[in-house]
Amino acid sequence: MAKNGALFGLIFVISLSIPLSLAQLVPSEARILFRLRQMIEFPPILQHWNRSTEFCNDSVSPFLTVLCSENRVTQFVLIGNKSSTSVSAMNFTATEQTLSQSFSSDAFFTTITKLTSLKSLSLVSLGLWGPIPTKIDRLKSLELLNLSKNYFFGDIPSTITNLKSLKSVALAENSLNGSVPDLTKLGNLEELDLGRNLLGPEFPSLGTKIVNLVLKNNSFRSQIPSTIARFDRLQRLDVSNNEFNGVVPDALFALPEINQLNLAGNALSGALSMESQCSERLEFVDLSNNLLTGGMPMCLNSNSSRRTVLFSGNCLMAGEIDYQHPASFCHEKPLSVMPPIQLEKKNGKPKPKLGLIFGAVGAVVGGVAVLVLLVLAVVPRLRRRKTPNKAVRTISISNKASVDARLAPTDTSLGVLGLLPYHIFSFEDIEDATNSFEQSNLMEDGSHGQLYKGWLRDGSMVVVRCLQLKQARSHQSLARAMESISKLQHQNLVSIVGHCIGSEVQEPNNKASNMFLVYEYTSNYTLKSLLTGKWNRTINSVLLLVYGSVHNYLLISLAEQRRQDPLKWQQRMSIITGVAKGLQFLHTGTSPGMFGNDLKVENIMLDDNLSTKINSYRLPLVSLIGSACSGPLRSGELNYPTHGEKEDIYQLGIVLLEVVTGKLITSQSELEVKITQLQQSLTGSPSKLRELADVHGTFSLDSLRNTIEIAFNCLSKQPSERPSIENVLWNLQYSAQLQEGWTPNGESFSRQSYSSI
Repeated sequence: MAKNGALFGLIFVISLSIPLSLAQLVPSEARILFRLRQMIEFPPILQHWNRSTEFCNDSVSPFLTVLCSENRVTQFVLIGNKSSTSVSAMNFTATEQTLSQSFSSDAFFTTITKLTSLKSLSLVSLGLWGPIPTKIDRLKSLELLNLSKNYFFGDIPSTITNLKSLKSVALAENSLNGSVPDLTKLGNLEELDLGRNLLGPEFPSLGTKIVNLVLKNNSFRSQIPSTIARFDRLQRLDVSNNEFNGVVPDALFALPEINQLNLAGNALSGALSMESQCSERLEFVDLSNNLLTGGMPMCLNSNSSRRTVLFSGNCLMAGEIDYQHPASFCHEKPLSVMPPIQLEKKNGKPKPKLGLIFGAVGAVVGGVAVLVLLVLAVVPRLRRRKTPNKAVRTISISNKASVDARLAPTDTSLGVLGLLPYHIFSFEDIEDATNSFEQSNLMEDGSHGQLYKGWLRDGSMVVVRCLQLKQARSHQSLARAMESISKLQHQNLVSIVGHCIGSEVQEPNNKASNMFLVYEYTSNYTLKSLLTGKWNRTINSVLLLVYGSVHNYLLISLAEQRRQDPLKWQQRMSIITGVAKGLQFLHTGTSPGMFGNDLKVENIMLDDNLSTKINSYRLPLVSLIGSACSGPLRSGELNYPTHGEKEDIYQLGIVLLEVVTGKLITSQSELEVKITQLQQSLTGSPSKLRELADVHGTFSLDSLRNTIEIAFNCLSKQPSERPSIENVLWNLQYSAQLQEGWTPNGESFSRQSYSSI
């Protein structure tokens, strides 16, 4: 699958076309910048600005950039740390994630349009809210506009079409609604990202120079126009999760530059032409969960290793029939949620089949509740060195004067809600966080490296890990590795929130450079401790003594309580699904995928809401790290195993059985005995299954059986027979739907249910 370099490459062309000036900014524009800082309520990243700041010569970073030409601002990048959710203009109320009620988008844009030479403007995750005013067309020189991840609502102003120089527009993850204005007047537009808004219903009108087009997760309900055949420069099209209908234009697959094509989750229907041609550049196609019939074009039906094609959840006569609906399904009105795939035992072996969730119940499945993650901040209470209150400053590894103004990803399908934004820290920041590496802050000094607890200046608690870089390393390799690490943020991972290359840091007998990785802080409450009820009381005492945190006291009390209050099946399903989502991100959310992740119950962390986070996964640093700062690293931790994907699936199968049975599996013989017992129980009486499964309260027997069969598939002896992580996650979500739809009176997705005594 092609990398997304093309999507983000345009900014470098723009930046290189802007000559840099070493002179100071003209006073009027400096005053404008100070005024903007005031209007967005003094974000921490701008606290270092003062009257002596040389804006045009200030450090360039992915989060703050001011570039100038002829003493005037030409590029302004500001990326904050506020999350975005959908809001309504009718009942909008300011929250902690938005600017205050006194903020005025009209006044803000009035001020910013006074930067008359501005060519590139990126204001991301700042909590900006309100309508985008029509006066935005005063920025006549603008070539790049990125307002993603804010709270803008209302229409996209039609005056945006007056910005004739625009090449890139990103308005993703706001609450914009209504029709997209006619953008054919923007003859230079190459990139448009409107994903995750409320826009629709018609496919937008665009010029033919478009290269990257993202419309996913909106309310588009039209056909994909046949005129898309004229988009001969289009490389990426993502219209997933809308309500597009009608046939798929044959020309889509044959566009000369097309590389990625995502049509999943719509209501596209009809048969694909068997004679359709595919571009040689086409590497990824997703047709899943539509209403397509007939066969697959030959160019999509091949087993080419260069091309990934996903097409499950249709009525196609291609691939495994178990992954397709019957033909009648695609000729009826589609359900609001396409049912996932169930696993059924055939001839004694687990095999996939279609889930039986059609009918009246299936039509209302769309209202699935969203779990809101509670972010608990621990206020630093330990000894802290008394230093001036400086803002955390981000420092770029690269010496380039220009950066990609859209480095903050606009795709949150990978899930970073509630996480700290990624920072490149200075060594001074690391010293401040750990109180100059004070010995009392040292948590571990062993096979994982030196681990220090610390606090960022905003009060967020973190863990700082020290690793030693090899003296013989290339700048390019280091930059690539750190780019990969910066993307390791997910709700179901213990995420890395920043790093520091401490070139000035020297141990007494070692002059090699050190690298510091900064992780989010999580509790020491593991899935193993939850299943066994063995919460380490020594750790309890240390946590209470060191952190003095009510949160930790409540967490400990929760652990003690759950030893006497076993988990319900719904809770176990939530835990299992969270683990699978984290593993899916490691396998498919990074490039290259990260496999061989030592997935064990002791490496799965839990918070007091039972949200899961995978710890101790592998890092892409094998060629760069010589050792931990204090000695050798744990064997194999920093490299990629050659064939680790199916090993991860196998380990996930073990975790599934441990969660189902509530008992740890410590040997291969124990595993084989457990599999045999469970296989026999699936064909026996429900009481036998209850004896083996550690499930309490009422639950759907079909949901339990389905989950056990998923585990059996994961534990297939032949790696090639084990499912992909997408297949596992899909079926786990189906098991959850079986449970959610079950009621004691028998009104269920399933045909059988069971209530434990």
